[in-house]
Amino acid sequence: MEKFVTRAARLNKAYDIELIERTLECEEDDIIVKNRLMGICGSDKSFYRGFMPPQTAEFRQKPEFPFLLGHEAGGTVVAVGSRVSDYKVGDEVVSFGWNNCYADYFKAKAFQLQPVPAGLDLDIAGLGEPTACAMFSGLNSGVQLGDTVVVMGGGYAGQIVAQCAKLKGAYQVIVVDVLEGKLDLAKSLGADIVINSQEEDPVARVKSLTGGVGADVVVECAGSAESFNAASAMIKHNGKFVFYSWVTTPITLNISRWHDDGLEFINTCLVHHTWQQRYVWFPECMRPIIQGSVKIKPLINKEFALADLKEGFDFADKDDAAVKIIFRP
Repeated sequence: MEKFVTRAARLNKAYDIELIERTLECEEDDIIVKNRLMGICGSDKSFYRGFMPPQTAEFRQKPEFPFLLGHEAGGTVVAVGSRVSDYKVGDEVVSFGWNNCYADYFKAKAFQLQPVPAGLDLDIAGLGEPTACAMFSGLNSGVQLGDTVVVMGGGYAGQIVAQCAKLKGAYQVIVVDVLEGKLDLAKSLGADIVINSQEEDPVARVKSLTGGVGADVVVECAGSAESFNAASAMIKHNGKFVFYSWVTTPITLNISRWHDDGLEFINTCLVHHTWQQRYVWFPECMRPIIQGSVKIKPLINKEFALADLKEGFDFADKDDAAVKIIFRP
């Protein structure tokens, strides 16, 4: 049985993160991956601040402290167990699981990995999970040629969804956020209009831009009560509400608007599909990126060495304008 010694992130409590030494044993149904690149997810930032969500099927370890952190990663297979047939040493893979991925090496099961499609930049493959999730949402948002589309939230997912909407033929793509840096980035990547919701009412602005009708499609990527309710209010009669965000606390919603105006509800949230489904849609989602149509590298704000894990998380905590922060082993 092969063994690998690795540095790995452990979140002991809020704001207390450290690299510990772990020994990974490659048992008969295990795969060991040498990491190339890791990214900080918005959920990781919430955990770092002490907000642990309730247990869901997504978690294969209890969401409680101490927590072995990390799920955005990708790299090269260096060992496979005797019962593994889907992967071999040398294969390039994307992580799709909470596999303690802030590490030199991580261990996964076959269903928690995805082959890297031919032609995909390996750095982008390291961000394959959040990228594919956002691409899946953008491609399945129901946007039609000539639509007015609003993206609530200019984070990593929102920036990708906005690019998809424009490429799908939207007449105007509007991005709403509270941070000018994210709005400037959205504008540079093709958004037609940006709205700072701290400075003006996004519902009133969208109604004004659409002659009082409202947006054809609104994609919720911000994950707050304010965003959900603004999205509900700015959609036109029979328009589309696309749900992407992971909301971990109860919020009050105007469900009457959803009912009375016959809103179409499209759930594209994250990657909560079977691994068999993911195996099919992942290559299709990454194809526009391989072709260069959707830009990912402009979304990466800062890079740290894994040894500087604490510094990287402190940076993410203090700079909400940062879209994506990465680490390398």
